Amino acid sequence: MLVQLVELQQLMDELYGVADRERGVPATVAWLCEELGELAQAVRKGTREQQLHELGDVLAWLASLANQLDLSLDEAVARYVDNPP
Repeated sequence: MLVQLVELQQLMDELYGVADRERGVPATVAWLCEELGELAQAVRKGTREQQLHELGDVLAWLASLANQLDLSLDEAVARYVDNPP
């Protein structure tokens, strides 16, 4: 099943939005960093399934952060389509 970025943000808001907002941005950034560390470890030593799991966790926390900041992941990634750095 393919999921669009806007759909991912909507899903994360429906599932975790209230708890995420209560946790706040600083704690969400901390959790995102932890998940990035777990992804890095999975890339180095994990299986493909572990890598996919951790990649999904990173995307979910990133969507949560974007929601809390009232930002669109679609807008954030648009510069790579329109004018890549």
